[in-house]
Amino acid sequence: MAQELKMGKPYDIAVIGGGIVGLATALALKDHGRIVVLEAEDRLAAHQTGNNSGVIHSGLYYRPGSLKARNCVSGRESLYRFCREHGIAHQRCGKIVVCTREDELPALAELEKRGTANGLAGIRRLPPQAIGEYEPQAAGLAALFVPDTGIVDYTEVTGKYAELLKRSGGDIRLGFRVERVHPGRDEIVIGSTGGEIKTVNLINCAGLYADRIARLCGVDPGLKIIPFRGEYYTLIPERHSLVKNLIYPVPDPRFPFLGVHFTRMIHGEVEAGPNAVLAFKREGYKKFSFSARDVGEYMLYGGFWKMGMRNWKMGVGEYRRSFSKRAFVKALQRLIPKIVAADLRPGGAGVRAQAVLPDGRLLDDFAIRQSERMIHVLNAPSPAATASLSIGETIAAMAREHFRLPTHRGPQGPTHRGPQGPTHRGP
Repeated sequence: MAQELKMGKPYDIAVIGGGIVGLATALALKDHGRIVVLEAEDRLAAHQTGNNSGVIHSGLYYRPGSLKARNCVSGRESLYRFCREHGIAHQRCGKIVVCTREDELPALAELEKRGTANGLAGIRRLPPQAIGEYEPQAAGLAALFVPDTGIVDYTEVTGKYAELLKRSGGDIRLGFRVERVHPGRDEIVIGSTGGEIKTVNLINCAGLYADRIARLCGVDPGLKIIPFRGEYYTLIPERHSLVKNLIYPVPDPRFPFLGVHFTRMIHGEVEAGPNAVLAFKREGYKKFSFSARDVGEYMLYGGFWKMGMRNWKMGVGEYRRSFSKRAFVKALQRLIPKIVAADLRPGGAGVRAQAVLPDGRLLDDFAIRQSERMIHVLNAPSPAATASLSIGETIAAMAREHFRLPTHRGPQGPTHRGPQGPTHRGP
């Protein structure tokens, strides 16, 4: 295997990371030479992509003009079209965001303002008596109905991206965990325990490991990925009728997390959650998952302690819900008063790759940095799955401008244009 990987001419582009953003990026560049996607696991969409509840976000929450807002709104519609064209099950079912306290009313008004600024159509402000028209069991002081929100299975979407990439001649190598990167003058050598591949250009879409990959490439990312686990319960089948579609709380604007909510999934299940607790492993899907390297790395990072000092009260509350079903149920009862503990059973968990800056701030927007013949996607949290096609096109445009890429594919093979000077976009 190692000898096989060392043979042949270099790829034009190697994309590190087989999640939805990596596959969307590779698909967007499929006509620009030989492409390979390198995935550490034995399957695609193994981490953030495959462990979320499948919400197609509308673009309601994001600051107008931010990368999140622009990519979410355009990517949402691209995703809906893609699903229709390829027969992928999805629904544009809408959601409500419910205000349950007087002090949340200004934040609800701000959400409505942002949604309008981001071009969302059909947002409706609901008085208390109208909430039941959309979610008969929900209760609150006011709510927003957001019709552009939907649901889908992102693992299926990623699989279709991969199918189209391979059909166009792209390669996907599973079980290729990147351990070393050696940039040279004309090519980059990427090594794993299974051997090496050579590439002219590299795109880092490694998600939970994006900062480590950047450092292997000789690039200081200017941030640290801190893993946060989101834990879910599922409603027992007999209580699915409590939730028609999606019910969200008004999020705390100080944090990039949306709070515990209800989500009807595309295959019929109903999830409740997630909370957001510090994980002790980058792939820490269980409460007691632990990696000495991962914990030691962020314990030695000044930004981690500054984040903790700033947000410890929120952290205590999240841990309380992690270990107390009663506390979790109490949070859910703010949205649906009829929910009781017997309605819930433990569900799955996901891990969010949260970028933390040296001053302790949680980086909320997407962050993409360029270096010579490399692009590093350093922060791509939710709504990255929704926006994947748009993010892929954005990265592809950067690659076409700054990479040494084939200008076309002809019968004699691709011809290359010369390299451009490097540019840098920091977080």
